[in-house]
Amino acid sequence: MNKLLLLSAAFLTLSFTTTESTLPTKHIHGEAIVPQNDKAFLRDYYRETKNQLKKSIKGLSTAQLQYKPSASEWSVSQCLEHIIKTEKAIFGMTKEALEKPANPERKDEVKVTDQQLIDGMTDRSEKAEAPAMLTGTGSYQDVATALKDFQAQRTEILDYIETVPLDELRNHINDSPFGPVDSYHSILFIAAHTARHTLQIEEVKSKDTFPKE
Repeated sequence: MNKLLLLSAAFLTLSFTTTESTLPTKHIHGEAIVPQNDKAFLRDYYRETKNQLKKSIKGLSTAQLQYKPSASEWSVSQCLEHIIKTEKAIFGMTKEALEKPANPERKDEVKVTDQQLIDGMTDRSEKAEAPAMLTGTGSYQDVATALKDFQAQRTEILDYIETVPLDELRNHINDSPFGPVDSYHSILFIAAHTARHTLQIEEVKSKDTFPKE
């Protein structure tokens, strides 16, 4: 897997600017929040994005999971597969980055804020095409299987977060297509990416032709 391509594809969906925003960040369904520079915020945001995803797909049938609004649009099943594939990929890259020496001398190069990252990811007005390696095929036929895979991965990520000091997350700077970001951003990105595609699932469910059952 070409890691640069993967990183580019992942961050391609960001639509933030580097100007400090004075507006509160929005969670998945619009509640105002303000990100905090600590691991408690990461845990809370991961919990919220997990709960909102579970709520969004609760009770969906196979027909509803497989429904595609059009040939070019994803089904709920494809969205779920994309979420899980991307979380795994970005988490793996983040762990690799954290195994390298810290480079806090680059911290001044990081211009994007936590708030801008979340706002950019949850802005569905900007769309991007995912690469084949991260595109779902619609393999999930039932909600329980998708949630089992998702939860297992989330548990691994959250367990890992607890082992890494906050300073380590902030002192490992990596290059992205939109400029330098730190490892805290990379981990935050994972949850924000799930929020983005939970919104996409809600868009699919809102279609007039979405199956009733």
